[in-house]
Amino acid sequence: MSPLLVSILVLLSIVLIIWLTSILKLNAFVSLFVVSLLLAMATLPFYSIIDILKRGFGDTIATIGFIIIFGSIIAVVLEKSGGAVSIANYILKKTGQSKAAAAIGITGFVTGLPIFCDAGFIILSGIAKSFSSKTKIALSFTAVVLATSLYAVHCLVPIHPGALAASGIIEVNLAYFILLGILFAIPAALVAFFWTKWKTRHDSYQYIESETDETNKLQFQKLPSVSLSLLPILVPILLIAIASLLGAFGFSSENLIVKIIFFAGQPVIALFIGAILSFLLLKSGNMNIYNEILENAIEKAGPILIITAAGGMFGLVIKETNIGLYAAEFLVKTKLGLLVPFLIAFLLKTAQGSSTVAIITAASFVAPMLSTLGLASEMGKLLTLLAMGAGSMMISHANDSYFWVVTRFSGIEINTSLKVYSTATAVMGITVFLCVFVTSLFIG
Repeated sequence: MSPLLVSILVLLSIVLIIWLTSILKLNAFVSLFVVSLLLAMATLPFYSIIDILKRGFGDTIATIGFIIIFGSIIAVVLEKSGGAVSIANYILKKTGQSKAAAAIGITGFVTGLPIFCDAGFIILSGIAKSFSSKTKIALSFTAVVLATSLYAVHCLVPIHPGALAASGIIEVNLAYFILLGILFAIPAALVAFFWTKWKTRHDSYQYIESETDETNKLQFQKLPSVSLSLLPILVPILLIAIASLLGAFGFSSENLIVKIIFFAGQPVIALFIGAILSFLLLKSGNMNIYNEILENAIEKAGPILIITAAGGMFGLVIKETNIGLYAAEFLVKTKLGLLVPFLIAFLLKTAQGSSTVAIITAASFVAPMLSTLGLASEMGKLLTLLAMGAGSMMISHANDSYFWVVTRFSGIEINTSLKVYSTATAVMGITVFLCVFVTSLFIG
């Protein structure tokens, strides 16, 4: 099958998912499964179809399944104990209600430096809801601001696996890349904030049933302290951050203390520790209440996990069509300078959903072409990586597991996610690339 026909089929499959979920309102899992199956039947060998569907679904569950479950436990405990309200009250007291959305954006940006965007959003989603409830700001605004601020640093800062692996392939100074990654993530987060504010300007606050007011089920007399409420959030973040930094700077895992830190800093273990710490917020020692919390969290995590895994399945089907590789092979033959790594990462991201895969694959394509593209200098390599990071931001949609994490954990509609969040990721990527391109004119 020709690359052009494959490209048309992939594009039609994405449009079909948007139509089924947003217009027809068909269940997201069913939509993703049906479209994944149809696309696989149209583009892949029949003998491989079932294996690819199972692998895409199963690999996604293996990657983020425990994170979603333990993160859901933390979120539910924060909700039902009043911990999320306590944190929101504290931040609002410091910033004022007029700066609530900006405050949650800064919180997401700082949190996102050491922690994966999906885990960060799961942990902090309850605070976004509490902010919305306390300030009567539309949830679509607070949730997407949180999502994009986490996403900005995830794609650009090499503490995260995609940018870190790409920096090894391109061979750059890691310290410089970290500093530049943080610097260029700032305009990405800022433009996402203002874009989201504009896109949600007509959205009104809607009461979210059973999110914060249902805390009276636990009959707490007063809100827990801020420090205790922050414990299940900050401890996992710090554990992951320390382990990531030790790994980034080449500390040996042979040392016992470092081994323990690496183990505790694995996202699954860190969130498990956070889930255990969250139960300190519950004043009652009644096992029935603990079980009620756990059952509620698992019930909430189940649909999120299934839909997210289905998104991973759809992404793998698209990846197996090799449409991203066709486009990359074509682009490396051109002489478009920084536009080449940007477009390759963009096409790979849009085609298969994973920012990490997009930037690593793009780095492998571009590395041998650096001299031809005029980007072989140290600064040229750094700008190349930043351009690929910009490309790997866009566009987050139905084949991206993070899209479904944001949609389901925030509780916003799928068409709202597509209208606000997905478009924000496109604006972020274009903005970062323009910043990189302008920088190259002066120091390239």
